[in-house]
Amino acid sequence: MKKCFLFLSIFVISCTSTKVIDKALPNQASIVVDGKLFTALYQQKSAEYKALCLQAYNLAALRLVQYSNNNGKPQAIITDIDETVLDNSAYAVHQGLVGKEYDPQSWFEWSVKGIADTVPGAPSFLKFAASKGVEIFYITNREERERESTLKNLAHFDLPNADAAHLITRNGTSSKEIRRQQVSLTHEIVMLIGDNLADFSSLFDKKSMGDRDANANLSQKDFGNKFIVIPNPNYGDWEGALFNYNYKLTSSQKDSIIKSVLKSY
Repeated sequence: MKKCFLFLSIFVISCTSTKVIDKALPNQASIVVDGKLFTALYQQKSAEYKALCLQAYNLAALRLVQYSNNNGKPQAIITDIDETVLDNSAYAVHQGLVGKEYDPQSWFEWSVKGIADTVPGAPSFLKFAASKGVEIFYITNREERERESTLKNLAHFDLPNADAAHLITRNGTSSKEIRRQQVSLTHEIVMLIGDNLADFSSLFDKKSMGDRDANANLSQKDFGNKFIVIPNPNYGDWEGALFNYNYKLTSSQKDSIIKSVLKSY
């Protein structure tokens, strides 16, 4: 009888221990890894995301019609590529499903395929701008080694100015200020389009959360006029600023920082 009782006790303890481990599993999920699956879901399946993009590009078309060239230079629009013209949410999903974040090599393996879809509204607006005689310059922080596949991806959708002269890749620094200034030497910049505030001004280059917020207030008249912002809940300097741009932090460390800055009650 005692042996039977001992066996039952061990069985109950074993089952209880297993249940505790099972309950702990959800706590092992990572905000920065699994969170990107959720934001990618919003990007891929939400009609609201599509509506926001269409709204931004509709406004861009309206502002373009209203714009008048004052200095006689050819008109140009500067646009970012990733999450502004091309939709890379498939990459975020791929990485999230294997429990990983962004890394340069896996990104290159994705971008070299040249199969990214477009952001809603981007193709029709860029083609409309080109029909008005406005040149499109694609200033991107993709590397030079991605040039061929990037041009192939843009050309697949028959996007205007998808050529070497209008694609300006990263060269040393992630700041786009010098590259924007180069375009301004020969063209009147009508508009800038991007998903990251650093796509518009050096005011936002690697700035803290507080500085980004303050400088957004300083630039408020430009948003919806010269600056057209495309939503990107998946990544960007808004995320980097949380971590003081220290991308060597572990997912666990990033999760702790995220929890520490969120408002609750």
